[in-house]
Amino acid sequence: MLFRQLFDQETGTYTYLIADPATKEAVLVDPVLEQVERDLKLLTELGLTLKFCLETHIHADHITGTGKLRELTGCEGIVPENAHAACANRYVKHEEILQVGAVKIQAIATSGHTDSHMSFLVDGTHLLTGDALLIRGCGRTDFQSGDAGTLYDHVTQRLFTLPDTTFVYPGHDYRGNLVSTIGEEKQWNLRFVGRDRHQFIEFMGSLNLPNPKKIAEAVPANERCGKAPVVA
Repeated sequence: MLFRQLFDQETGTYTYLIADPATKEAVLVDPVLEQVERDLKLLTELGLTLKFCLETHIHADHITGTGKLRELTGCEGIVPENAHAACANRYVKHEEILQVGAVKIQAIATSGHTDSHMSFLVDGTHLLTGDALLIRGCGRTDFQSGDAGTLYDHVTQRLFTLPDTTFVYPGHDYRGNLVSTIGEEKQWNLRFVGRDRHQFIEFMGSLNLPNPKKIAEAVPANERCGKAPVVA
C-alpha cells in the first residue's frame, strides 16, 4: 500500500492519498480545493490514476476539492450515506468495503460531529478518523445536526474497540501532531478518559466555541461537491 499524509496550512486539514502500487489505482480522502494542483502533481509524479475522492463528512472549515478533481480526472465522488450532497456519484454505508486495487477501505459510521460522518479503516491498520476522533481530542458537536451522545457511542464502541496498534490519522490537527494510535487515544485523550457518556455530553455542551471562519461558504459549497451555490 502507498500511503501519504498531506496538509493544508490555512485550515489545518489533512488529505490522505492511498494507492495500490501494483494497479496504480488511487483515492484521495478529504481533498481541499486550494490544494488540487498539489494533489494532481503528486498523482502524476507517482504514476497514479485517481479512482475516487472520498469524504469523511460535509466539511464546515474548508471547501472540498472533489468537484474540481472529478472534472479534471473523471474520478468518482463518494460521500457518507445520508450526507446532503446530491452531486455525489455514490454514497458509502456503514461497514461497506471500497476497493482500490488490492487495498481495502472499510467505512465505519462515526456520526456525532455531524449527522453523517464516516471513518475509514485502510487494510485493517490505518484509521482515517475525519473529525470524529482527533489526536487527544474530538470534533465539536454543536452544529450541522451534531450530537455528543452519538459521538461518544461511536468512538467508544466502534473505534476504541479496534486493536490498540491501529494507527489514527485525523482529519485535522492544529498543534503539529501527525499520527496516533487507538491505544494512545484510549489512554491519553482527555475528552474521553475518565468521562462517562453523560459527563461527555455535558463537557461538549460547555465548550462555547466560535464558528469556523469558512462555515457560511464551505457547507453550501460542499453540499454541491465544492461548487459555490448559484445566486439568483
